[in-house]
Order: sequence, then C-alpha cells, then structure tokens
Amino acid sequence: MTLDPLTDLPRIDGDDARWAAVQARDARADGQFVYAVTTTGVYCRPSASARLPKREHVVFFATAQDAEAAGYRPSRRLSADQSAAAARRATLVAGACRLIEAAETPPVLADIAARLGISPFHFHRLFKAETGLTPKAYANAFRARRLRAELGGAASVTAAAHEAGFNASSRFYDSSAGLLGMRPRDYRDGGRHAEIRFAVGQCSLGAILVAQSQRGLCAILLGDDPDRLLRELQDRFPRATLIGGDAGFERLVAEVVGFVEAPALGLNLPLDVRGTAFQERVWLALRDIPPGTTVSYGDIAARIGAPKAVRAVAQACGANCLAVAIPCHRVVRRDGDISGYRWGVERKRELLRREAGG
Repeated sequence: MTLDPLTDLPRIDGDDARWAAVQARDARADGQFVYAVTTTGVYCRPSASARLPKREHVVFFATAQDAEAAGYRPSRRLSADQSAAAARRATLVAGACRLIEAAETPPVLADIAARLGISPFHFHRLFKAETGLTPKAYANAFRARRLRAELGGAASVTAAAHEAGFNASSRFYDSSAGLLGMRPRDYRDGGRHAEIRFAVGQCSLGAILVAQSQRGLCAILLGDDPDRLLRELQDRFPRATLIGGDAGFERLVAEVVGFVEAPALGLNLPLDVRGTAFQERVWLALRDIPPGTTVSYGDIAARIGAPKAVRAVAQACGANCLAVAIPCHRVVRRDGDISGYRWGVERKRELLRREAGG
C-alpha cells in the first residue's frame, strides 16, 4: 500500500479501486481523483451524495482541471463548494500578504501560518498555488519594489533602506544587490557603475538587441530600428556603462537569435527578471506555456489566482523586456484574436506560426 503525498492517506490506484471508493462515498478519496458522468457532462468528488450513475457512464480524472479540460463541468454542489473554498483561500492568502507587507523584517513562515491557523506545510503550498510565488519570494519581491520606489525619492540610500524595511544596515547591503541586480547607490543613480553588455544584430524578425547584466539576460528587444532599440536600453539604465559585446558575447547573441528563430529549442540561459510581485507571477506563468500552444489573458489570470485581473495581466505582458524568453506572444484574447504585442502584431503572428510548425 502506498500513501498519497498530499493527504498521507492510502493512495487509490486503478479504476476498480476508484469505483469502489465512489460506491462507498469515501471522503478519504477526495483530492485523489474526481469522477465524471458521460451522460450528464458533470464531474463530482468521490464522496458526492448524488445518486450513483451506472459504471459504464463513469470516467475518472486525476484532477478537476483534467476533467474540465476534457469538457466536463463541476456539479452544482461541487461548484458551490469550490467557489466557497476559493474565497476562503483568497482571504487567507490576502491576509498573509498583508502580514508580510506590514512586517518590519521578513516574517518566519511558521509564524504566519500560526497567525492564520493552518500548518506551515499547508500554508506554503496554498500560498504558492494562489500567487505563483513562495512566501519568501513574495516577501523579497515586495521589499525589492519598496526599495526601488524609495531609492527614487529618498534623501539617501540609508533612508531608503529604512523605509523599505531594512532596519539593519548589514542585512540591507547583504540583500540589496540580489534584489536590485546592482549596488543600491548605483540603482538610485540610474544604473551608475553597473556594466551591461549588449549587441545589436539582425534576425528574420528584424533588428534584435540582446543585453546582459551581471545577473543574466536583462533585455531581448525586437524592432525595425536598431538605434531605437539602443535608446530603449539607455532609457532603462540611463547611467549604466553599456559595453559593446566581444566575440564571446556574440556567441551568446547567436544563441538567442537561434532561439528566436526556433523557440521550441529552448533557451538555457539565466534571466535577470525585474518587476513587481504581480508581474513576476505573470511572467512565471508565461514561461510554463509550451511552444505551439496559446492561452488567453483570462487563463493566465486564473492560473495565478487572480481571475479578475485580466487587464493587469495584459499590462504585465506589455512590460516584459525579454522577448520570446518570457513568451508573452503565446497569450491571445479569449476569442483567439492575436491582439497587441509590444514588438508588433506581425511579429507575434509569425512567432506563433513558427511554433505551430506552419
């Protein structure tokens, strides 16, 4: 006998065992699978109290998402329960976010879980499922956002650090380079002293600019005018030292161009992703979209646990500075329309055509 890793209950394997659990309305099987009824088009939990269907009309799915992907809809009772559960989860996670944001120093996961009345393991899994980030990653992203904002207007780096929640100077300077990608004073001064290597080339989609900071690729820009791409990079880091790439960097550019030409090959290079916590959730979800497939803005909003934030998802796609590496081109409108793209609708259409094997 094996145990389910999520419930620590005996795992129910095989359709015969699953059907037996449905017949027994065994609540211990809830969460391990759902069953769908072909004659009604709905799916239920194993413990559902509805009248049992005939066995030949029943199919099993590992998750509710699998059942819905196959065209089934939740039963009325399950739909109501799911809505109530989703609301409870959203309330818990929103409360956790407020606790993290209000804390003077990053709170301990166990302390937050205790405040919410759930176990640390369940809290960690719930928070990541709802936000796309671990509690620690969310705390880091929130502090980074505050730090960026404070550095823009504070009288000094020390004042900005204090306002961003760093009460100890040593802790601030240990963390700030990782949060900002450069020294805080350099970030405050528009990237002063930061070195960003770049090169501008051509690919089948037009001009391409590839830039790399000390942390990883920080920009992949597409366009018609190479000079305009360079100005865009300069505007992003107005005081950074921009260094034209050498022969070694040209090889990296060639790898990126090869990836743009054939995205299915993948890009195994570190990325220097800088954005708000919400943007990073969106960009993480975008990187999970396989080549050759598309999703809607609403799908992404649902995946990150913010189903009403469709417009904000579209804005996060527009803020993406890493073309193709963060594949915002795979997001379309609900009706399948190509819609907008930071680097032009025609480029988006061409990328989708390539990935579809057209």
